This record gives sequence, structure tokens and C-alpha cells, in this order.
Amino acid sequence: MTVISISLPDALVEKLDKLVEERGYYSRSEAIRDALRSLVSEAEMAREVHDKAAGVIMVTCPYERKDVDYKITKIRHEFDDVVVENVHRHVGNRYCIEIFIVEGETSRILSVLGRLRGMRGVYQVKSILLPL
Repeated sequence: MTVISISLPDALVEKLDKLVEERGYYSRSEAIRDALRSLVSEAEMAREVHDKAAGVIMVTCPYERKDVDYKITKIRHEFDDVVVENVHRHVGNRYCIEIFIVEGETSRILSVLGRLRGMRGVYQVKSILLPL
């Protein structure tokens, strides 16, 4: 097995260590390998040629950033050909969660993902896509 080195901020290492303990990973390396498998799997899905896909996209952002909410709404309208459903939830007074159910042309869905990931003020964008 190849050994690689990475540099991480102390705060991220603390979170990684907590994750390793909570999820029962054997080591930091095991947790990082698991995360990389997910990332690589998503990238491979994006590269494969599938005319159509369906899935879920979840976005988290700060509650106080109304500009982010407005930008997400614009994207939802721009991609209404693939956004089948959208749920917006407040989690306390701290976070907003947007859940998109998508179905349609894979290239359009990947465009939605790219736009959401590139948006300032978004904490995380997670997706699960299935080729049709």
C-alpha cells in the first residue's frame, strides 16, 4: 500500500479524530480512505456517460445568509427541468437545509451540483445520483 502525506489544520485533525472514535474506524487512514472512496465514486459517476439520472442533492448554509437562500432559489428556477422537488428547512436559528430531488439529463444535474458547490456561503453540498 502506498503511503502519502497530507497537511491538515489542527481543527480538522481534531474533528477527524472524533469521527474515527465515533464511527469505530481503526485509524485516521481508514476514515480518510472511506471518504476518498465516496469522492472518487461520485467523480466516476460524473465521468460515465449516462443520458439520464435521478437522485438527491442536499445543501447546508447559514440561516442568517439570506443572499444564499436567494441564489439557491434562482438556481432552482433555472434548473426546473431537472429539479422535481425542493424542500427548505430551518434547523434552529443557525442553519438552513435545502433538499433537491432531481431527475433528468445527467449533464444538467451535474450543472446544478457545480453551481451549488461553487456558491459562496454554502457549508456543504452532498449528493447521491443513480444512472437511469
